[in-house]
Amino acid sequence: MRIITLSVLLPGVLLFTSCKNSQTAEETTDAVTYGTIERLDPSLNALIDEAATVEVIAEGHTWTEGPLWVPQHKMLLFSDIPPNKIYKWTEANGVEEYLTPSGYTGAQPSTSPEPGSNGLILNHKNQLVLCQHGDRQVAVMDAPLDQPSSSFVPIVSAYDGKKLNSPNDAIIVSD
Repeated sequence: MRIITLSVLLPGVLLFTSCKNSQTAEETTDAVTYGTIERLDPSLNALIDEAATVEVIAEGHTWTEGPLWVPQHKMLLFSDIPPNKIYKWTEANGVEEYLTPSGYTGAQPSTSPEPGSNGLILNHKNQLVLCQHGDRQVAVMDAPLDQPSSSFVPIVSAYDGKKLNSPNDAIIVSD
């Protein structure tokens, strides 16, 4: 699978998809591009430069989810669910493993085909919050963003007395 994103990363504006087969690459003078950006409304030009291209920034992952741009570290974090890992991408270093395990932290090997984290978000304290499929909870990483550790503090693991199934996405609001 490939991770595809815009060549210009803007907070809140990010094309991030996983696909088994991307479109055929078209050579340009400087880089290989994949597909085009279809602009249905000209107001998009205020957010994304008209010259922006679509580029592959990562390949070889199984099932990627939960993209999160972390502005203060200029890094993109994303979950790869089956291998139970989070990767980070930076312009300087490309893709590197960031955190493992990310979703299932039990002592026994997971029997689930979906043990890893899914959705990722930052809370008001700038901490990483993970939707953890394997541990069936939403948790905060108990470590600084620049020193990741698989130590988690659960935020919620049950509702109405029932264990969560596979938390997928999250949003944090002030109340």
